[in-house]
Amino acid sequence: MKYCKKCLQPDTRPNIFFNDEGVCGACIYEQQKNTTIDWESRKKELESIVKEAKERAVSSNSPYDCVIGVSGGKDSHFQALYAKEKLGLRVLLGNGAPDGITAVGQHNIDNLCSQGFDLISLKPNPVIAKKLAKKAFFDTGNIVAPSEYALWSSAYIIADKFNIPLIIQGENAALTLGISKNSDTSGNALGVLNINTLSGCRADDLCEDGLGKKDLYMYDFPLSNVKEKNIVAIWLQYYAKEWSQIGNADFAVARGLLGRMSENLHDIGRYRRFSALDSDLCIPNQMIKYYKFGFGYATDEVCYDIREGRISREDAVWLVQEYDGKCGERYVDLVCDYLGITKVEFRNTLDKFVNRKLFEKVKGCWIPKFTVGVDFEEDESDIAEDMPQSVHYIKL
Repeated sequence: MKYCKKCLQPDTRPNIFFNDEGVCGACIYEQQKNTTIDWESRKKELESIVKEAKERAVSSNSPYDCVIGVSGGKDSHFQALYAKEKLGLRVLLGNGAPDGITAVGQHNIDNLCSQGFDLISLKPNPVIAKKLAKKAFFDTGNIVAPSEYALWSSAYIIADKFNIPLIIQGENAALTLGISKNSDTSGNALGVLNINTLSGCRADDLCEDGLGKKDLYMYDFPLSNVKEKNIVAIWLQYYAKEWSQIGNADFAVARGLLGRMSENLHDIGRYRRFSALDSDLCIPNQMIKYYKFGFGYATDEVCYDIREGRISREDAVWLVQEYDGKCGERYVDLVCDYLGITKVEFRNTLDKFVNRKLFEKVKGCWIPKFTVGVDFEEDESDIAEDMPQSVHYIKL
């Protein structure tokens, strides 16, 4: 495992790009963002897209110029209010509601609507949602993959059904995470299926165990219809220089967003409180990701902060060691109850997906062989058993 020379991005992230100097694609983009990108040209391009969407909405007698896929979080607040107040668009919000939305998540989606938006919420059949989550957990170690698919597809389904000329999505992960090996780094969001959380999760692939394609309508992207109707889909982050994880959070909090304010940060495996708010399943899912790839959500957070000059790489290492991969036991209980499995089944399935090149089991707990921020080769590891700061998973 090798780390980016500027941030703490590891090369174990699927589809990550590193240049010959060992710098990740996300850091390269951040440098381009502040030096070589012609933001005035992009502004004009966006204005042209907006103008055409308004004209097409008028000609088709549509009450909406665009649909925006939202979860209700910090990015949702920024992109919806940016489109409405800065671009002057008539916005319809589309939401793929997660099964068992949190109280904070429900507050936030209601708060966003209260600022002057219509909302269509597509809630997949909870029996099917649970079945798919269980299958995804046992097959791939990713509990939330199907729900991510339904969340992202909602805007495309709504645009197709209501013939809305423009879809506005928020962040292109090919740029801000640097996963550009198989993804488009332009402003075109019609390549959304190539991002990591969606790749390989076609609705057709889920058609088993008594489920047919008609049962999975809300998990399927109608991209052929969208393209046939010349519906445009864009990444707002590509056009808005002010797009920023922390900037979006500050903006959204000022407009009424709530975060996970009462929770212990060690229980949620991150040091910021304003992300992944609508579902609690993402917390144990991030822990599983940690054991699969050697990084969790805290790594993502520190990388954003390093690139934007908020913290040093040295301080970032401490934060990753302190929070990455951690998960409160109550969230393990929650996912076991939701999936209808025992803790033994959860533990055994987790063990199946642990990357043995990166972790070893000591006294019943998985501990990392690697040191955060230091390039690692398996045969060079010499990890002692007395490293309590590295033990992230409570023996069940």
